[in-house]
Amino acid sequence: MIALVQHVTRAEVQVGGASMGAIDRGLLVLVCAEPQDDESLADRLVAKLLKLRIFADASAKMNLSVVDVNGGLLIVSQFTLAADVSGGNRPSFTGAADAELGRRLYERVVATARSLHPRVACGEFGADMQVGLVNDGPVTIPITLRS
Repeated sequence: MIALVQHVTRAEVQVGGASMGAIDRGLLVLVCAEPQDDESLADRLVAKLLKLRIFADASAKMNLSVVDVNGGLLIVSQFTLAADVSGGNRPSFTGAADAELGRRLYERVVATARSLHPRVACGEFGADMQVGLVNDGPVTIPITLRS
């Protein structure tokens, strides 16, 4: 699985002008499943997100997790994270899971996160979404997990 994690002061995802989910301080997580991924990898991703220490402590050192700061998670599917531009200027997305697997694993990430954390919002799988955010820091961290 591929994720792009952004430390935000606020973020929102809209579909057709309607808000699907929004958070204040927390993590915006763009998620892409790959063909070889499974549910255990989705669960590992959520565990990593909840423990990732990228929030400042009292000494301004990145030492706290989203759980420690009682922050939100906004989880958005984004198959374009699997883009391959090595063959030219038009990206290939053959590295992304097919829609059925992608949806299943995205929904697993959201469900697992909701079972473990009180503040979880999400986008709509497969929809044309508009994402607005204020990246704090800025802090943006790519995560790639393999089985």
